[in-house]
Amino acid sequence: MNIESYVVGKWHAGSEGGSELRDATNGELIGIASTAGIDFGEVLDYSRSVGSKKLRKMTFHERARALKALAMHLMEKKEDFYKVSAATGATRVDSWIDIEGGIGNLFTYSSIGRRQMPNEVYCLDGEPDTISRQGGFSAQHIWTPKRGCAVHINAFNFPVWGMLEKIAVNIVAGVACVVKPATVTSYLTEAVVKEIIASKILPEGAIQLLCGSANGILDHVNSQDVVTFTGSAHTAKMLKSHQNILDNNIPFNVEADSLNCSILGPDAAPGTADFDIFIKEVAREMTVKAGQKCTAIRRTIVPQDYVEDVQKALVKRLEKTTLGDPRLKDVRMGPLASKDQQEEVLAKIAELRKSCELIAGGHTGENLLEADADKGAFVAPTLLYCDSPFDKTDVHNVEAFGPVSTIMPYKSPEEAQELSHMGQGSLVSSIVTSDTTFAREMVLETASSHGRILILNESCAKESTGHGSPLPNLVHGGPGRAGGGEEMGGKRGIYHYMQRTALQGHPSMLTKVVNKFIPGAQRPESGIHPFRKNFGQLQVGDTYTTAKRTVTEADIVNFANISWDHFYAHTDTTSLDGTFFEGRVAHGYFVISAAAGLFVEPKKGPVLANYGLDELRFIKPVYVGATIGVQLTCKEKIDQEVKEDEIPRGVVKWQVDVTDETGETVALATILTLVAK
Repeated sequence: MNIESYVVGKWHAGSEGGSELRDATNGELIGIASTAGIDFGEVLDYSRSVGSKKLRKMTFHERARALKALAMHLMEKKEDFYKVSAATGATRVDSWIDIEGGIGNLFTYSSIGRRQMPNEVYCLDGEPDTISRQGGFSAQHIWTPKRGCAVHINAFNFPVWGMLEKIAVNIVAGVACVVKPATVTSYLTEAVVKEIIASKILPEGAIQLLCGSANGILDHVNSQDVVTFTGSAHTAKMLKSHQNILDNNIPFNVEADSLNCSILGPDAAPGTADFDIFIKEVAREMTVKAGQKCTAIRRTIVPQDYVEDVQKALVKRLEKTTLGDPRLKDVRMGPLASKDQQEEVLAKIAELRKSCELIAGGHTGENLLEADADKGAFVAPTLLYCDSPFDKTDVHNVEAFGPVSTIMPYKSPEEAQELSHMGQGSLVSSIVTSDTTFAREMVLETASSHGRILILNESCAKESTGHGSPLPNLVHGGPGRAGGGEEMGGKRGIYHYMQRTALQGHPSMLTKVVNKFIPGAQRPESGIHPFRKNFGQLQVGDTYTTAKRTVTEADIVNFANISWDHFYAHTDTTSLDGTFFEGRVAHGYFVISAAAGLFVEPKKGPVLANYGLDELRFIKPVYVGATIGVQLTCKEKIDQEVKEDEIPRGVVKWQVDVTDETGETVALATILTLVAK
């Protein structure tokens, strides 16, 4: 059976050479993966000219809705994926993290795309800037999708999650992708992509798949493309230094395996709940996915006085870990992904043993459940101890990418901090403590070396997602050895596939280009109150200037009685000495309420409801006798997705500029209304 690639709109089975892919437990042949006959240049051109072109025409909301539909479709097929996943050595729990965790990324980014991004094909970055003194020259930053494609080179350990956590982001951004999973487990990625293609939910060309070698693909990427890599730091360095990447300044994001650490706080002494939580977390990170996680705990940093207790507790817990065929319910840890991986991990353990004491494991496993150690890629949970981690530094340089962790002692918080840094950059560290002073000190002194820090203790343990679980709304990446890049991170990740451009011009021109009111732009007044216009009739910049109202002392007193706001500046003129108030001042909320009374059109019309208030500022005190008026301007229109039984509508943002008799602004706000289409 050949493992197929999906390229240029069709499935392709390489007929020459290729790699034999085998079941990690019993060594049985699954299939052969080959990319022979595939033109990588043609594949990338297809992504750019077909997939990305179609995605760019969709709004963020449309792309996000497609992701949600895809997530729901894949969830219906998850049991099929679980069956395939078992061949990778994954238990049911391991597969749940990979499969349903990956699909969860689609759900999350669907929400981010619909709730945090505009219903446009572009988005704005920050607020506009007025550059000239007279206000006739302004600037606004804008994000637009890159016109290339994303090339995702993924690791073997998460063949589903590794793909979906990346494509969720590039799809929302409007960029097509080519997925290159690690060959050894690519058959699982193939199974998921077959369902993605069959669903026809994403536009054709939005995703392509390469199962097998992709050697040479980097020769064909260009400056509009984005390359992402997950895997070893050694391979990352080799790929990142590719001449085409360097010559054309092609974005290259690296998420590399790292020597992550977990630090036990001095307050978490043996016998405490936090100590037990620490033991459970370290053991879990060693055994989930057989320790084949880029975020697994490799360095276990504990107070010197607790070393013996930690060793005993970890060994006791690890001894309960049953190894064998991951398809069995009683098996808690399966094999590594391949015999090659097993050989590499055992070699790294041997290297670490030159300077570290072996406490447990270090072999291919004993008493395996319905599995053969000779045929399967098993490695027993392995615990080591480094008594002098400042002198014996192999533990900070050698990573065994399997169920392996090394305990090391510290004498003071400063030593713990230094050991944390000696990993030379990691994806994640954790601190198990209930001591807020210790936690604060450790975070501030170690954060520069880690992409994420988990502070874990009894108060959050039940709800914690754990040391090793990246989340789509948080950045996943880290400095130094971890690659210096980042993935996901909510909106931040979307921008990795977009270009930020500074626009300059007259405010009126910029308003029309970006469809958002830029201060200084023309404000046409048609004589028709803008609240009488439906969503489609309204134009950004439409303005209404109200009548005026003089503020009286009775207004202030009455508002104080209604609101029960008796702040001294509104009610006690004898207390104004030494303040910047010159007399009785109107409540800020009275001013904005009075402004609403001036600009609201009371008759029933297209405006359905007040939706909210943003960016309210009280700029100048309003005293008794001041006369205020309002200039109401349509600032931005946001098309809104509505359910079948709801009135078709959109959200309109209005700039409310409240001025006094001198023409100066006293209050400025953005109000939101629901407006019928």
